[in-house]
Amino acid sequence: MPMTTSYSHCQLIADSGSTKTDWALLAGETLVCQCQTQGINPFHQSAEVIDRVLREELLPSLPPEATVGHVAFYGSGLRPELQPMMRQLLMSVFLHTDVQAEGDLLGAARAVCGRAEGIACILGTGANSGLYDGQNIVMNTPPLGYILGDEGSGAVLGRQFLNLIFKESAQSALREAFLSEFHLTMADVIDRVYRQPLANRWLASLSPFIHRNLDRDGVRSMVIDNFRQFFRRNLTAYQRQDLPVGFVGSMAFHYCSELKVAAEAEGYCIGTVLKSPLEGLIAYHQAENF
Repeated sequence: MPMTTSYSHCQLIADSGSTKTDWALLAGETLVCQCQTQGINPFHQSAEVIDRVLREELLPSLPPEATVGHVAFYGSGLRPELQPMMRQLLMSVFLHTDVQAEGDLLGAARAVCGRAEGIACILGTGANSGLYDGQNIVMNTPPLGYILGDEGSGAVLGRQFLNLIFKESAQSALREAFLSEFHLTMADVIDRVYRQPLANRWLASLSPFIHRNLDRDGVRSMVIDNFRQFFRRNLTAYQRQDLPVGFVGSMAFHYCSELKVAAEAEGYCIGTVLKSPLEGLIAYHQAENF
């Protein structure tokens, strides 16, 4: 008969956003498995909904022979006042388990900086940054969202791109190519941004088209300027240009060349760049002993 492997006192790591949550189970330094559930965001979801995701989606995906001794959960929307609720929910599912529930910015910092000082940044649909002392985020410039801030983000890039093509500072051919591919008129664009929900996500969804057209007049310089504004308005306050700047998120990953140009122009040195923090978080927690 085949022998069943027993995994005791495993670590369960989660990188969670509003759309999906990526999970990794570690036994010492061994990666036992990875799985995915729907997103968990305690700012938008009730305790009952989160509990159902944990019990009905996560638990069936884990090996039945694994015993979880530690959970490290990093999530968007996990404000300090919501962390006790998230810890309690996880402890109710994984009994007698040590639980950490932290925000996504600390997760990003641990993923790209490990246990060293650095500046950690998230550049995806939105943007965020923090000064990291090797253990905690000690300073944070408020990103303020895509209307008031979020420089460097996909939403702001989409907004700037629409401004570029509709205010005659780009080739008319580029504007026509965009409207044709998305089957839109200018009126449709205005309606989508000002009247429809989740305008920030829609603006960020224009990024693949922008990336394919980087060589068109003004597009690449617009991307670089978006990143330069991120450095100026978010990182200047930290006054630590001596530290490496690490990034997680699709914008940083796919526009890495433009990001490096912007960083050099503003006097910063780019460190690790990851599309998702999970890889870095696995490495971070593999070095811990519980």
